[in-house]
Amino acid sequence: MFDVAPTELMLVIVVALVVIGPKDLPKAMRFVGKWMGKARGMARHFRSGLDTMMREAELAELEKQWREQNDAIMREFPRIDDVNTSIPKPASAAPDAPSQQDTDEAAAATAPSETHAVPPRDGPLP
Repeated sequence: MFDVAPTELMLVIVVALVVIGPKDLPKAMRFVGKWMGKARGMARHFRSGLDTMMREAELAELEKQWREQNDAIMREFPRIDDVNTSIPKPASAAPDAPSQQDTDEAAAATAPSETHAVPPRDGPLP
């Protein structure tokens, strides 16, 4: 960014030595170094804030895309619970005796429902 040739740097050093003096030059260099450090720290802080804002914006965009894809998948493949509740129940022949289907439905209603079959766990891999 700043292109300083060696001759220009020597000129600045000679002018600083003449204007400030050899006695106060180390103090002036510490002062300039301290302010340069503060300026770099502020620039670093500003850049990290911008990076954080960019990451949050990208994350929000990815989350929006994920929701859209998830909604499309859920519309294409409805939950098993929703399909079971939409099937009408056939009329039973004997109203006082529970049928096998009624007991199966009661057992399915009390069991935790899952949307997809879960493969059995065989344990940790060797």
